[in-house]
Amino acid sequence: MKKIMQGNFFKFILSAGIAVGFYFITPHCLSKTTVAGILITLVVLINASGFISKWPLITHIARVLVGGLFIFSGFIKSNDAVGFSYKLEEYFEVFKGDTGLALFDWMAHISLALAIIICVSEVALGFMLLIGFKKELTLWLLLAQIVFFTFLTFYSACYNKVTHCGCFGDAIKLTPWESFWKDITLLILITLLFSGKDNINPLFGGMISNVLTVIAIAASIWFPIHCYRNLPMIDFRAYAPGLSICEGKKPGPNYKPAVYESHFMYKNIQSGDTTEFTDKNYPWQDTLHWKFHRAMPSVVISPEVDAAKIPDFTITDLDGNNVTDTILGNKNYNFYLVCYDLNKTSQDAELMAKINDFYTICEKNKINFIALTASSNEQINDFKHKFNALYDFYNMDGIVLKTMIRSNPGLMLMHDCRVINNWHYNNFPVFSDVQNKFMK
Repeated sequence: MKKIMQGNFFKFILSAGIAVGFYFITPHCLSKTTVAGILITLVVLINASGFISKWPLITHIARVLVGGLFIFSGFIKSNDAVGFSYKLEEYFEVFKGDTGLALFDWMAHISLALAIIICVSEVALGFMLLIGFKKELTLWLLLAQIVFFTFLTFYSACYNKVTHCGCFGDAIKLTPWESFWKDITLLILITLLFSGKDNINPLFGGMISNVLTVIAIAASIWFPIHCYRNLPMIDFRAYAPGLSICEGKKPGPNYKPAVYESHFMYKNIQSGDTTEFTDKNYPWQDTLHWKFHRAMPSVVISPEVDAAKIPDFTITDLDGNNVTDTILGNKNYNFYLVCYDLNKTSQDAELMAKINDFYTICEKNKINFIALTASSNEQINDFKHKFNALYDFYNMDGIVLKTMIRSNPGLMLMHDCRVINNWHYNNFPVFSDVQNKFMK
């Protein structure tokens, strides 16, 4: 029996059976022809190990592509593990809403830890593949990761849930469908590696491979934790030092808005079957044959072109008045204390004392110092009383605040609408140092 299960015929039947199952359960958002093409490609590669193993170059090219891309992807996300955790949290909130499972609530609460684990595993597995360390374990773990991410990106693209996957952080922004096809490409390459695994040999002896792998894993653990406790080493966001928020709010010269198409499900009154229509052909007048069933997610016909990098930057006072132009119009040096959620803001007494002292010196030097938060007026008042905070608070969208700086609280120095520098609360600066270095 064991011999039969290890044979090529059983492998073909099993892979073909799984492919047929996926063909029939795949939702309508991907054409059956496309699904069939992907599945046939995978089945052929799975059962072509005898041919592929004769061409080592094919395996080595796939090995370099997969290993390099995993290391690059893991490094970019490690650089901003906090931002990646926000993206995972967004996915988990979507799944919680769609399934009702409390599991996703729990996963959302540990999204930062999961983000770091994924970053570490991507870098470590990419490195292990390149040096040929424990190839069986490495290939199975790579396959597990890419299957997981393919599901995430397909679900997001199919149901229009998350508009930016976060695969490469803010360095390279991909649409959900672009992310899905990137993952399909990796899935095909990893399948090819399984078929040509006999060509994957260690580059070094056992001791050297062990040492190099330990060093790579240690470095991949240190880097995201360091960036989390400080700020990203490389800042790809539109609020990076040197960039102008006012310029970022403007669309590019070739701007074109996105074009959407609405889809609706109607039920045939006679047969009970449901059919999907667009806003151009839905039978709203034919009430004898059709009955409205439900609205479907809108489909992007053409994406936004050359859009503003900062499309939703709005500051309001505590009475709800828009004061964005007034705040950004300050041409002098001024400071933003960013606290996207006061309930989650670090409330270390020593830190709060530093912030209060910093504000007092700003007042003496006639330099504006304000706090930006998404919290309610009641939460703001509680915070001010608890820490004797005398600086003024303004409201902003929480997602924008999370994007502005990966720290809660975080400090930003502005000058004439341009970001001069920013600081994590772990590195909260001394006013005199900031003045000597940045306020000239």
